[in-house]
Amino acid sequence: MRTYQIQISLKNISPKIWRRLLIPADIPLQDLHKVIQTSMGWWSNHLHQFIKDRKYYLEKTEETDFWDKMIHVDYSKLKLSDLLKKENDKIVYEYDFGDGWLHDITLEKILDPDPGATYPVCVAGKRNCPPEDCGGPYGYSNFLKIISNPRDKEYKEMIEWSGSNFDPESFNMEAINDLLKEDDFGTPSF
Repeated sequence: MRTYQIQISLKNISPKIWRRLLIPADIPLQDLHKVIQTSMGWWSNHLHQFIKDRKYYLEKTEETDFWDKMIHVDYSKLKLSDLLKKENDKIVYEYDFGDGWLHDITLEKILDPDPGATYPVCVAGKRNCPPEDCGGPYGYSNFLKIISNPRDKEYKEMIEWSGSNFDPESFNMEAINDLLKEDDFGTPSF
């Protein structure tokens, strides 16, 4: 089994929020969704999809009443290696259709697995994930502006809503990896 080094980066946010992961090439897309959620920032579980070549890969549920067989594919039996096959291949992961969080996922390297490693594992990253339901990239930009100015009339409300210790520059790789180890992603340890 091959190991993929992927980079996940949140689109339409500056400075960039990103993670680099080592992950089994054959991880199911359902599990990849959970890995992204965990490594990017512990968001909850809104509707999500993967996008490649104008096709939308998502789980077919009662909530996906917009289904069109021409452009929608049920991803329940697909693996990451079905969409990313060679280095520099890319897909987009969209999370929370209301907020519209788009992530670029790039296959940076295809590696042999390390016999002593447990996957997935986060090996690098930058910056904290935006709080859940903050309104997408525009809402997040506005949120950052408000929490950086204690004189703003919405400051107190935003601090209470987000938790008093939100730091947009924070990145805790050890905490992410501890959470990744706790979850069962259906992938073996090597």
